[in-house]
Amino acid sequence: MPKIKVLIVDDSALVRQTLSDIISSDPDLQVIGMAQDPVVAVQKISEQAPDVITLDVEMPRMDGITFLQKIMAQHPIPVVMCSSLTEKGSETALRAMEFGAVDIITKPKMGTKQFIEESRIRICDSIKAAAASRIRPMRAIREVSPKYSADVIMEAPNTGAMVQTTEKIVAVGASTGGTEALSAFLQMLPEDSPGIVIVQHMPEHFTAAFAKRLNSICKVTVKEGENNDSVVRGHVLIAPGNKHMLLKRSGARYYVEVKDGPLVSRHRPSVDVLFRSAARYAGKNAVGIIMTGMGDDGAHGMKEMHDAGARTIAQDEASCVVFGMPGEAIKLGGVDKVLPLEKIAAEMLRFCAS
Repeated sequence: MPKIKVLIVDDSALVRQTLSDIISSDPDLQVIGMAQDPVVAVQKISEQAPDVITLDVEMPRMDGITFLQKIMAQHPIPVVMCSSLTEKGSETALRAMEFGAVDIITKPKMGTKQFIEESRIRICDSIKAAAASRIRPMRAIREVSPKYSADVIMEAPNTGAMVQTTEKIVAVGASTGGTEALSAFLQMLPEDSPGIVIVQHMPEHFTAAFAKRLNSICKVTVKEGENNDSVVRGHVLIAPGNKHMLLKRSGARYYVEVKDGPLVSRHRPSVDVLFRSAARYAGKNAVGIIMTGMGDDGAHGMKEMHDAGARTIAQDEASCVVFGMPGEAIKLGGVDKVLPLEKIAAEMLRFCAS
C-alpha cells in the first residue's frame, strides 16, 4: 500500500521537526512537506497534494480555523488539529472540529520514554484515522505497536448473579468523528434521560472543554467525569482525557472510578475498559452504544456487555466518519441493533423503558 502523505503546518520549527520525526518513524506514513504558516502551506499543497494535514491552531498571517475553512470549501483534505494544552487552544480546536477537522492531537513534548511512545502512538493513529475518514477513500491500516486488552485494568466479568436493581445506565464509546456524533445524539435526549457514561478518544484538557460545550446545548447535564461521581438520571459523564473511566456500583448506586493505567486497545481512556465495567456492574440493566471511530476499541467490551444481558447498538456505516469500531463490534456478534445516528437516541430510550 502507498504511504499516507502528510503535510505539517506549524509556526514552530521545533514542533515541525518533532512531528516530522514522530510521523516518519511509522512505516505507513510519509512527511512530504512542512510549512510555517498557511500561506506557505498553500504553495506546498499546489506542488503535491497531501493525504492528511496536521494544522496548528494559532499561526501568523492566517489562523488555523480560517485556513481550515478555506481548505474545506476549496479542496477538502483530512485535517488533524495540533493544539497546545491551554484552555483557549482547547476551545479553538473544538471549534475546528465543527468546521470539518477530523481529530485533535496535542503538540509533542519531551518526557519519559513511555510518554514519548504513547504520544507517538496517538499522533500516528490520529493521522491514519484521518486518512481513512469519509473525506478520503478507506485504506488498510497496519498496527505495529503493542496493544493491550482491558485485562490490564480490570478482570473479565464473571457470570455470577448480581443484586437486583431496575435503574438503567447507558455506556457510549466513540472516536474519530465522535464529537459531532455525540453532540447530535445528546441533543436528542430529554432532561430525565437515563444516566450516561461516555468515552470519547480525546487528549487531556480537551474533554473538559468538550463537556462544557455540550452542557450549553443539551437538555441533559454534561460534565467531565471525576472519581466517585454518581451516575444519575439526566446527567452525562465524559471520561477525562488520558484517564480510564470505569462504571462501579455500591448497592443500587452507580458511580464512576477514574484511574491511570497503560493504553488499552491503544487508547486511554479506553472504550473496552468502560464497557467491561458496565458488563460487570450493570449487566442487563445497561445499554451499550458504539459510534464512529477507527480501530476496534470497544468491540470486545461490547461483546462482553451483550453476553451479560445488556442491549447493544452500533452506529451504521453510512452515518459514520469511520466505520471501524462499530464494524468490529458487529463482526464479533456483540450488537443487537445497527442504526443510523439520528435513530440511536430513540432506540436507546426504548430499550431503557422496556
